[in-house]
Amino acid sequence: MIREVLPVYSQIAEELRRNIHQEIYKVGDKLPTEAQLSEYFSVNRHTLRRAIAILKTEGLVRVDRGRGTFVVGRPIKYFIGKRVRYNQTLIAQGQKPSFRLLQIVEIPADASIAQGLEVEVGAPVALIERLAFADDQPINISSSHFPLDRFPGILEEEAIEFLREKGSISKLLREKYNSDHIRRTTHVYARIVTHQDASVLEVPLNHPILLAESVNVNQDGNIIEYGVTRFRGDRMELVFENE
Repeated sequence: MIREVLPVYSQIAEELRRNIHQEIYKVGDKLPTEAQLSEYFSVNRHTLRRAIAILKTEGLVRVDRGRGTFVVGRPIKYFIGKRVRYNQTLIAQGQKPSFRLLQIVEIPADASIAQGLEVEVGAPVALIERLAFADDQPINISSSHFPLDRFPGILEEEAIEFLREKGSISKLLREKYNSDHIRRTTHVYARIVTHQDASVLEVPLNHPILLAESVNVNQDGNIIEYGVTRFRGDRMELVFENE
């Protein structure tokens, strides 16, 4: 089972890598314990940890202290430019995108939202929050904020059903409000996941995330959306495009 050409830990990493690529271990699966893998490969734990470290460096697994080692697969590239092409980006990488609507409610604009939308603090805002999946694995939570005076009816049942069926805010804006949009600004920050988001994203506490704040404008240059998206740091790679 173990060849002598490469160091033993490299051979173990190669076999585990092959198992992951062949989906014997799928994304989200927990690998056998250190004790089980050490016994299977007839090596000590130090050697096994060197093999796991290789897979971790390659972005194929993550190690959660006290929980074990989990398959994460290669990061999904999300291209950020003037146009938002979320679904197309995932499909092009062989991923099946899907969404779950978490909430759609009216809230008063706090200081951050007011600044992003250029409205008064306390102005009525529609919040649309969704959980995004790639191949049924949660990858991000997006909170999209829209000024209610510019999008009347966006909180009504017809709009909600449209989002559930179509899964696209862009289509909702185009088809219901004749409003196309482009990205004006994006700011990205490295953060640690909050307790609430950790539960929804199915990651442990202290897990790294990428937090992206974005402002979108319509064809007339008017601000129509302020968004805050929390991406899983182990599953997503943000790529900025020059357009």
